[in-house]
Amino acid sequence: MNVEVTPLPGIGVRKDFPLKNNRRIGVIDHRDGTLDLIIGKPDNPDVTEQISLTRREAALLATLLGAPQVVAQLQEEHREFDGVTTRQLTVRGGSPYESRPLGDTQMRTRTKSSIVAVVRAGHVIASPGPDFVFNAFDVLIVVGTAEGLAAAAVILTDG
Repeated sequence: MNVEVTPLPGIGVRKDFPLKNNRRIGVIDHRDGTLDLIIGKPDNPDVTEQISLTRREAALLATLLGAPQVVAQLQEEHREFDGVTTRQLTVRGGSPYESRPLGDTQMRTRTKSSIVAVVRAGHVIASPGPDFVFNAFDVLIVVGTAEGLAAAAVILTDG
């Protein structure tokens, strides 16, 4: 799929691509750091719908769009192993582990579950080490038993 990039002098850059439903979707990346999510028609440069997003909102949206793909891939890879489950857990704002390193959770020791990746702002960080510091809205890809994953969710919310 090709992304069309259009410079917008004095404004920033428009990046969009066609959807199957005869529409276009993309973003306008403004020079001032703001982003607009845009929707238009394929043969018309006019924007029909526009939603302004802060960088943080755009990063969260990118995470929401990227994390399910990582989970689906891991679930497919682990499907042949009974008792192994993959789940995505979000570090919510106010979590006891927001702005703290992964090692502080003692996740593996306490739950027998492993954090195999973190999706942040649409980017996958594979195999984060114990020094990796969590941000609010990070989506953790966790592998373990159903019981272990439930315990991991409690740890992230309650400590």
